[in-house]
Amino acid sequence: MATDSPAVKRLPRAQRREQLLDAATRAFARSGYAATGLDDVAAEAGVTHVILYRHFASKAELYLAVLDRACARLSQDVGPSTGEFDDNAIPALLRAAAADPEAFRLLFRHAAREPEFRDVVDSVRSASAEIAHRHLREAIPAGPWQQWATQLVPALTLEAAIAWLDAGQPDDPVHAAQRISQAIEGVIQAASG
Repeated sequence: MATDSPAVKRLPRAQRREQLLDAATRAFARSGYAATGLDDVAAEAGVTHVILYRHFASKAELYLAVLDRACARLSQDVGPSTGEFDDNAIPALLRAAAADPEAFRLLFRHAAREPEFRDVVDSVRSASAEIAHRHLREAIPAGPWQQWATQLVPALTLEAAIAWLDAGQPDDPVHAAQRISQAIEGVIQAASG
């Protein structure tokens, strides 16, 4: 008897879940949460809806799982968000972005625009601003310019990483990090005034 769909290979539950998260990351990164349906994710994974629903009860649950995994990987690769900033932080961020560009873009480009999920990104940005503040308070006098730099440095760093990905990673992470650090130094000089 002929079937319309190819047979789906049986995988252990944990492996199938990772496959579904990988496929969902790619699908959501292409179009964002609102424009991506579970049909898109199932097609990307090469599975049926039944298999997808065995692992995730809803699109929102799947999206949160994708974001949580992206945050966990980023924390593992770069260090905990409460960690210290050193010369390895920006190259580590770029290596993490290069290792999983779809997840990085999803987290910092798409999820930031989704009101329902923005709190995930806001917590990462807030922790980044706290780290920036600890380092900038010695270089910039307290006041509005210090606050400006505290918000701008993490935003500039993340946007620079996305632009680096979008440009095709024109330099290795260490050299690209040096360029980003130069831009950060420009912010510090401007705020110090």
